[in-house]
Amino acid sequence: MDENKNLQMHEAELASEETEFRREIGLFGGASILAGIMIGGGIFYLGSYVMMRTGYSLGMCLLAWILGGVVSMLGGICYAELGAMMPKAGGKLIYLNEAFHPVVGFISSFSDWLIGSPGSISAGALALAAMFSIGGTTGKIFATAIAVAFTVFNLLGVKQGSILTNITVIGKVIPILIILFAALFKGDSGNTLSMQPMAGEGTGNFFGMVAFATVATLWAYEGWTNLNIVAEEIKNPKKNLPLSIIVAIGAITILYCLFNYAIWKVLPLQEMHDLIEGGTYFLGTEAAKRIFGAAGATLVSVGMAISQLGSINSMTLAFPRLGYAMGKEGHFFKGLGKLNKNAVPANAMWVQLVLILLLIWIRSLDQLTNLIVFTGQLTNVLIIASVLILRKKMPDLPRPYKVWGGAVTVIIAVLVNIALMYNTFMEDRTSAIMGLGVWVIGAIVYFIFDKKNKNEAK
Repeated sequence: MDENKNLQMHEAELASEETEFRREIGLFGGASILAGIMIGGGIFYLGSYVMMRTGYSLGMCLLAWILGGVVSMLGGICYAELGAMMPKAGGKLIYLNEAFHPVVGFISSFSDWLIGSPGSISAGALALAAMFSIGGTTGKIFATAIAVAFTVFNLLGVKQGSILTNITVIGKVIPILIILFAALFKGDSGNTLSMQPMAGEGTGNFFGMVAFATVATLWAYEGWTNLNIVAEEIKNPKKNLPLSIIVAIGAITILYCLFNYAIWKVLPLQEMHDLIEGGTYFLGTEAAKRIFGAAGATLVSVGMAISQLGSINSMTLAFPRLGYAMGKEGHFFKGLGKLNKNAVPANAMWVQLVLILLLIWIRSLDQLTNLIVFTGQLTNVLIIASVLILRKKMPDLPRPYKVWGGAVTVIIAVLVNIALMYNTFMEDRTSAIMGLGVWVIGAIVYFIFDKKNKNEAK
């Protein structure tokens, strides 16, 4: 009875809460923003890496894609509890401040602000250039133009950016679905979902190979942490935020599994093996050629371009809200915590653009992705753990949504992310050490501003 009363009071408080932002993002808009970030060009080529890591066992491949979705959902529902409980702009910054100490929240946010957010957009813009076979200086000029265009567009307001995201999500999914259904009904490759690697392929044990392949799938699922950043702009966040996360991750898991299975229905296993070993990783394009001819390859290329454009737009819309929250918090430049006449954090968006352009011109696509991964995994471990810490520190705070399975689910999610972080360290120690270095710099910046704030208060 008391719990129901607390929830009703919490709902009334959220409804009447003042915010500088406009609550204009509904359930479909929230799911679209998340899907727009998550569904990128990776769906078209990551399947090849999954196949290599399983020794071309299609049964293990499918299992890895399912597990990738499950792992992402575990993290997603932890974020859902935090977001429904504290629907504030900034997401991660708020949770880590409350669970640990403001310095932890700031360091994580600083890392995302300096590397993760602009790096992801830079990588997306460079990947789009690569899709059109534009490389070198011309490719960087192309990526620069894309970054500037989407920044200017999203300065018009969250509603316009959300509408474009909705359109591009639909636009990117349609070509994928056309290929998917055509392949499922017309494919006759004769492949089976064997759990055995091809002869001469695969050197590890079953569990090790599946785990290694699952890590590869997680790159395709990356991005599920970003909806909470715009929590203060979501209508009825206690309901729509958790539902948007669950709907987006669940739908994308099904889409990824079916898309890869459809490709296997069209291309014989030996042919896929030969293509991948020869350096051709875009198996979806090869499947489309088989079904539709040259027109199919064009269709896939258009789908890939729309997919990447939608992802860049969603990231450009969402990520500046982190800089806004840092500016508001008081341990960073206050100018970032201001909105323009369209209720958009314009200063944070312009600074983000400068960082994007810097990364485009000093790093390659491969270098960017390697640098981003380790810091993201470390942040995920801390935020997922925040669910249990905040339950203990704030037991009376209403939780409109709670993680399925309770503490066991949270602990499993933490352990999985620690394993991924360890894998990144073993595979690319340079990027891992650089990622840790950014955290150290973030701590120094925090304490500089902390000292400055205390001196001003005297």
